[in-house]
Amino acid sequence: MTATLSLAAAPGRSGSRMSGTLRWARRHPAQGVAVCVLLLWLAVIVLAPLLAPYDPLDQGAVPLEGPSSAHWLGTDPAGRDVLSRVLYGARLSVPVGLLLVTAAAGIGTAVGLAAGFFGGWADEVLMRVTDVVFAFPVIILAMAVAASLGPSLTNAVIAGALVWWPSYARTVRSTVLSLRESDFVHANRLAGVGSVRSILVDLLPGVAGSLLVLAMLDVGSAILLLSGLSFLGLGTRPPAPEWGSMISEASQYFNQWWLAVVPGLAIVTVVIAFNVLGDALRDRLDPKPSTPGERS
Repeated sequence: MTATLSLAAAPGRSGSRMSGTLRWARRHPAQGVAVCVLLLWLAVIVLAPLLAPYDPLDQGAVPLEGPSSAHWLGTDPAGRDVLSRVLYGARLSVPVGLLLVTAAAGIGTAVGLAAGFFGGWADEVLMRVTDVVFAFPVIILAMAVAASLGPSLTNAVIAGALVWWPSYARTVRSTVLSLRESDFVHANRLAGVGSVRSILVDLLPGVAGSLLVLAMLDVGSAILLLSGLSFLGLGTRPPAPEWGSMISEASQYFNQWWLAVVPGLAIVTVVIAFNVLGDALRDRLDPKPSTPGERS
């Protein structure tokens, strides 16, 4: 009897979840569209070999042929199918952008936790290093680091992480400075909890929300940074399909609009989707209700 009731209730719970999802999408249409866009690109990343009509490195077509029934988005100067290269490019651009943000967040979190928890000379030294990195424009410093390491996708990620971490360090430090004076932190320290355990157990969960919001907002910018480095010849090397390098190749062929427009639109959709979800997550985790006299 219990099993029968459980089976009968399951469709009801499923329908309730579906109706709740639809209500959420109607209340937040922009966020719903952003989720759909990212899910679509996730499907492309997973299913690119099945979705791409041609091998992205195949040069058997007519070079610089416009969109046609054989090549829906045209071909590039080497006779490669643009649609196939854009689909395969998602497997490089999006995961590598996530990897860059993860690496930068890891470095910045470690620096911010140490500076905020220990204070004193450690805080002074680490924050002055952070200020020095902050003093340079991100793209200029990333170009210098990538050029010194050599043009490759791996070195572009390393360069991006080395110049991107200061924002995470400052965010984590400011949060830790307020958390370390909390009663539960003092109680655990008096109970004999070591510094490392206190940082990992007491402080790290408290900064997780801020880190998640900042990381979500930074994914789109990281993809743009990597695309910019590839555009300048400091990232992915041809013939690997990557959105930034595709736009770089297209810069010499202004009359063939599809060469730059298609990968450019791919970058725009992913960046906007991550930014919309990042803003929504920030509003949800840190709501700031406005008052009648507050300026918007």
